[in-house]
Amino acid sequence: MSPEFGHFCLALALTLAVGLSVLPLWGSFTGKQAYMSVARPGAHLLSILLVLSFCCLGWAFVHNDFTVKYVALHSNSFLPLHYRIAAIWGGHEGSLLLWVTVLTGWMSAVAFFSKGLPLDVIARVLSVMGFITTGFLLFTLLTSNPFERLLPDFPLDGKDLNPLLQDFGLVIHPPMLYMGYVGFSVAFAFAIAGLLGGRLDSAWARWSRPWTTIAWCFLTLGIALGSWWAYYELGWGGWWFWDPVENASFMPWLTGTALIHSLAVTEKRGVFKAWTVLLAILAFSLSLLGTFLVRSGVLTSVHAFASDPARGLYILLFLGVVIGGSLILFALRAHAFGTEQQYQPLSREMLLLVNNVILMGATTVVLLGTLFPLITEVLGQGKISVGPPYFNTLFVPLSLFLMGALGIGMLVHWKQHKPKVLWLQLRWVLLVSFLLGVGLPLILYSEMKLAVVLTFIFSIWVLGVSAMDCFKKIRMAQKGYWAGVKRLSRSYKGMLCAHCGVAIAAIGIAVTSYYSIEKDIRMLPGESVLVGGYRFDFIHVNATQGANYSAQSGLFKVYKGEKSVNIPLVASLNPEKRQYWASGSVMTEAAIDPKLTRDLYVALGEPLEDGAWAVRIYVKPLVRWMWLGAVLMALGGFMALSDRRYRLSHRSKTVAASKSNLSTQSAS
Repeated sequence: MSPEFGHFCLALALTLAVGLSVLPLWGSFTGKQAYMSVARPGAHLLSILLVLSFCCLGWAFVHNDFTVKYVALHSNSFLPLHYRIAAIWGGHEGSLLLWVTVLTGWMSAVAFFSKGLPLDVIARVLSVMGFITTGFLLFTLLTSNPFERLLPDFPLDGKDLNPLLQDFGLVIHPPMLYMGYVGFSVAFAFAIAGLLGGRLDSAWARWSRPWTTIAWCFLTLGIALGSWWAYYELGWGGWWFWDPVENASFMPWLTGTALIHSLAVTEKRGVFKAWTVLLAILAFSLSLLGTFLVRSGVLTSVHAFASDPARGLYILLFLGVVIGGSLILFALRAHAFGTEQQYQPLSREMLLLVNNVILMGATTVVLLGTLFPLITEVLGQGKISVGPPYFNTLFVPLSLFLMGALGIGMLVHWKQHKPKVLWLQLRWVLLVSFLLGVGLPLILYSEMKLAVVLTFIFSIWVLGVSAMDCFKKIRMAQKGYWAGVKRLSRSYKGMLCAHCGVAIAAIGIAVTSYYSIEKDIRMLPGESVLVGGYRFDFIHVNATQGANYSAQSGLFKVYKGEKSVNIPLVASLNPEKRQYWASGSVMTEAAIDPKLTRDLYVALGEPLEDGAWAVRIYVKPLVRWMWLGAVLMALGGFMALSDRRYRLSHRSKTVAASKSNLSTQSAS
């Protein structure tokens, strides 16, 4: 009865979501506190119902209930327990249930942690999120029911989980990605609530900012985990970048980055209101667009779910309602933004505006590159492929411009900054950045590539300006080094950490893109090959067995330098060629020796005649810096989120703003 109870919880949740999307909103316009008061308990109850439904599906997977169609298609009795649990979101129906469960989790969190918000504001926010939940619950129940039975004719065993997904990455990557992806619904809800209430002030930005930051942090980690998973799992030695489905999560990240900076300006200076609202709408709209691309079948990707025209049409219609309705509301309420101020050319406001423009330009580049093949196909112009050359040609220069503006923006003052003072502050950093940017690639890799040199220059520029600004603020304490460090706010430390993460990730991407060494070679056990200064000795291949597969496991011993008697052993690597029993699929499991400065990567290809094997070997310098940079970005966001002013000042200013708002409503 577990599947039936799970289905009942979904149906009950739909009824509750419809009421939650109507009653509190109606109460906020009519002033009926009883209607508005149902928002918080309704959000908590909705979250409980979705968690119960999710647990019912998990129970079916753990106990191998193959009478449930979704379990029969994505699990097997040989599948290890942790993969059976992760298989809950290993297909379309389960991942959609995870999506809406995470969404209601965000609703419950907003209801719990926003007790200081005015009742009418939280009522509108939760009503907007209730409307979004209603749309996804309808989608789940009408087109993607995970509890559909196969009675009376059900298989004795399941078809198995896709071998590509039988990895620890499946356990952590989708939940982390969805936490960020769906988390932008909170920023969207606050924006729509602000438009509906005609209230777009500094307090509104302060309420939205922590939720946007934490969603951005989760999305950053989710994208990094997906990149790392694809790197070692797909067996071809590179991260999966510019894939259309990966772009679907990258676009909200770019827009969310702009939104975080825009919220900071709105909170501190009371400007950029139109930018902030529009970016909040676009961030969540791009999340919905990503859902459409992944689940409609219009894109071909290893990440995409099976195509279904009915599902694609539903999401497209829902996308039109959400985006179209929010943009119409944005246009109708434009008068609430007031008149935007004029900014001096050299001011922090202007540079943050440039930051927004560059990030939205980068988002447009990715969006056009992702959708252009679909547009040409719909217009009958045939299939056109848009690959890395397009993205790199347009996206990379925008990224460099962004880092250039980032370095300047950290030092300039609000309102106005004198150019002469800025030049005196930056001249030595500029000189050092240029010298190191040109010299380091030549010293470290004996070869200069223009893209790498430019990346080093701009990355060292960001790191240098960050260090200079930090030391300047520490010296101002005049009570010793540690007193100066303690004096720095957590939000400032978080900003420095995130900006340094951008620079480190950029260096990692540039170096591994241009200086990686790849070799595909036919090798017999006992043979050796020299790649990138490392000697790879192919020792043997043995038969091994896992929980639900058999494998041919190779042994490679890696030494530094040419063959000699005393060279040290660097690593022993065991790449595998696996065959899964249930599906018969053959998969490559690469072996990697990770270091901060380089990765040694070996993958077994196909067996050849006379006992030889096709072997792929990579030496990838600084590849780990990409993920280190992403972790630093997310860490910076969490550090800024822990700043006490988000709790103390938020609570006090919220109460003051609430009283002001109530008095204004009474007067009107």
